[in-house]
Amino acid sequence: MENLLSIKDLYIEYKSNNGILGGTKIIHAVNGVNLDIKKGEILAVAGESGCGKSTLARAIIRLEQAKSGSISYNCENILSLDKKGLKAYRKNAQMVFQNPYSSLNPKMKIADTLKEPLQINTDLSDEEITEIIKEKIKKVGLSEDCLKLYPHEFSGGQRQRIAIARALVLEPEFILADEPVSALDVSIQAQIINLLKELKDDYNLTFMLITHDMSVIKYLADRVAIMYLGEIVEIGKTESIFKYPKHPYTKALLSAVPQLSGNKGERIILHGDLPSPAKLPTGCPFHTRCPKCFDKCPLHKPIDIKISNSHFVKCFLYE
Repeated sequence: MENLLSIKDLYIEYKSNNGILGGTKIIHAVNGVNLDIKKGEILAVAGESGCGKSTLARAIIRLEQAKSGSISYNCENILSLDKKGLKAYRKNAQMVFQNPYSSLNPKMKIADTLKEPLQINTDLSDEEITEIIKEKIKKVGLSEDCLKLYPHEFSGGQRQRIAIARALVLEPEFILADEPVSALDVSIQAQIINLLKELKDDYNLTFMLITHDMSVIKYLADRVAIMYLGEIVEIGKTESIFKYPKHPYTKALLSAVPQLSGNKGERIILHGDLPSPAKLPTGCPFHTRCPKCFDKCPLHKPIDIKISNSHFVKCFLYE
């Protein structure tokens, strides 16, 4: 399957105020990520809060600046695009944000929210734009009457449907969904997940799904990349990752959902908190919390070990 988007050796850093101590510190948010997204697939990126997955997503959509590396979309490095090229790229790549309460302008009617991308990025007539937004609002399961209302007049699930409709109006081929159901009630989450799956098939979309919810990944994703401290530590087909997890961190994530992992409720408890991205551990980034750590782990950085043609892990246990 052909790659739609390829990320090579990507690094993203921030400068942060050091508080009462004065000066600044460097936050290492993304550390040498290599990742391919294939046309027509749903690739999930999973990991704890603070692992860098949302920063990675925002860099792909060019809302964050990379320190180094490349992000190629259809073989063109988007990090070097000028204003015109970036505008064209954003017609093909859209993002659905985590919180539908903050991602919609409260002062704009839904019709105006959906029209805006078309007015900025196309030369379509008002009549053509109106027909498109009517089609898209119906496609996400809402009626045309919703177009006359404001965001505060909708529930959280309805607002997320509107946000998805806004992402669809430019007919993109790639949608990046950053925790699209985590801010919703459990009863609504399944509806939005099913909607995303339906839209993927109907429009032949490629999705990158950012989430910490392994049950959502199992149902929705074709492949999954496990992220820890800004690095991809394991990647493979979803079925392979869930049946045969290799990295100790992946096993710990899956053990938190016993009905998925098949471990009959046995939980792997990780000791300590996620290390600060301002002070990364030496060697393997996971060694400070790993129950399988041995003398090599703090001293050397693991590289990708091939488990199968589609399954790779960064862990010295599989050398």
